[in-house]
Amino acid sequence: MLDDVTIAFVERAVALSPQVLAAAFDRQVDLRTEGGKDASRAAAPSASENADLEHRLNTALRARADELDGMMMEAYAVIQTAARAILKREKLTEEQYDVLVRPFSDAGVEIPPYRARDA
Repeated sequence: MLDDVTIAFVERAVALSPQVLAAAFDRQVDLRTEGGKDASRAAAPSASENADLEHRLNTALRARADELDGMMMEAYAVIQTAARAILKREKLTEEQYDVLVRPFSDAGVEIPPYRARDA
């Protein structure tokens, strides 16, 4: 199961305009060379968490298929990556967390603060 903080982020993110989601995706691609690829691997959720996240994203984005006009996979990927970081933020370093959520923080989306393991 996803925590309330992650669910709230997913709800905010899936409601973003196609233009904002496209810009976030492009930013995510740019950040892969700044540690995004390794950080993404470190944010792997459990199987049940991943299934819950996939279901929420698929349901919400499918409802907007016409509006998203061919960029469903990009929207899915960028939201999924940031949601996993939020869900697993205690497993990540602050730098890893930042690189995974930055596409949304750069777009002005409210992001939960980083939370260290021992916090």
